[in-house]
Amino acid sequence: MTTSGPGALFAIGGAEDKLKKRLVLQEFVEAAGGPKARIVVVPTASALGPDVIDVYSALFAALGAASVVGVRPENREDADDPAFIEPLNQATGIFMTGGNQLKLSGVVTGTAFGHAVTEAHARGAAVGGTSAGASILAEHMIAFGRSGATPRQRMSQLAGGLGLVQGAIVDQHFAQRNRYGRLLSLVAQSPGLLGIGVDEDTAAVVRGSHLEVVGRGAVTIFDGSRITSNAHYASRSEAILASGVVLHVLPATSTFDLKARVLLSFGPQPPAEEIASIEAAEADLRKLAKEIAAEGVSPAYYAERKRRAGRRTAKATPGEKADAAKKTAVSQKAAASKKSRSSAAAQSRPEATEPLSAGAELSRPDTDPRADSGTA
Repeated sequence: MTTSGPGALFAIGGAEDKLKKRLVLQEFVEAAGGPKARIVVVPTASALGPDVIDVYSALFAALGAASVVGVRPENREDADDPAFIEPLNQATGIFMTGGNQLKLSGVVTGTAFGHAVTEAHARGAAVGGTSAGASILAEHMIAFGRSGATPRQRMSQLAGGLGLVQGAIVDQHFAQRNRYGRLLSLVAQSPGLLGIGVDEDTAAVVRGSHLEVVGRGAVTIFDGSRITSNAHYASRSEAILASGVVLHVLPATSTFDLKARVLLSFGPQPPAEEIASIEAAEADLRKLAKEIAAEGVSPAYYAERKRRAGRRTAKATPGEKADAAKKTAVSQKAAASKKSRSSAAAQSRPEATEPLSAGAELSRPDTDPRADSGTA
């Protein structure tokens, strides 16, 4: 497999859709090569038997992968066995399932198997995981911890990860299991690390330094680079002060720069030709503003606008021309009606050349003057 750099990383928050749209898993298969994808499923964290491999094998095959195999090292001896490592050397995608996070870390990190995963990623393979498989992608992974919204001391425990996502901690089932507190407590204790919380059926897809959100939920990011905290002296299970943390809640289609720690874009992006049209319109507006500021609008502007309008009319389809003609007819009819009403109103008023003096009354020929004065 030849690529121009490292492959995509998929940190999936768990409980990804396996029955309907399967959007997150589909994205992973496409990143792994689509119809040419050779995927290795690693269910080491799972307490389930062969069924977990069967489920993901069927899913990835249904989504178009060329081949799917399961490799399950159960201990560090297995993880150093060449027989377990060989399938990774041919993989275009490696997927780690959910389960016991500490077990996954204890078996994989620092072994030949773990090194083979990082080498596969470096040559272009997509590497992903769901739940526990998402957490191990970072350099430091959450081994276990308590739920809750308030950050507290000793709320969670860290273990070593694969280090594929640098400078961050990844948590999963984030909103569904109320894991705000434990991730925020870790950011308070290590402000240099970004806290990344991924909702269920959602993936934080990392390519280089850019993170894109795919799926049904959101990715929450805590940036503690300017935090004020008492984490260095809070004892036991005391609440931790976390002031000045920058919060980013990123729904699907959002893109975030992990190095600069800023939002790059969000929402569906328009086609390239539409972006070019918008930029041209903005340039016209800037030019017009300058001309207005320079004591009026230049005649050259009107000439240019007329030429552009002519080109747009020439390029318009018959349907668009018909719509434009209809709008013009309606506008002309409305203008004529307005002019007619203005003319009638003008006839009922005195001439503009005959101003009324203060207190003067208009004469009404059809009215008896004596009635106005109350005379019988």
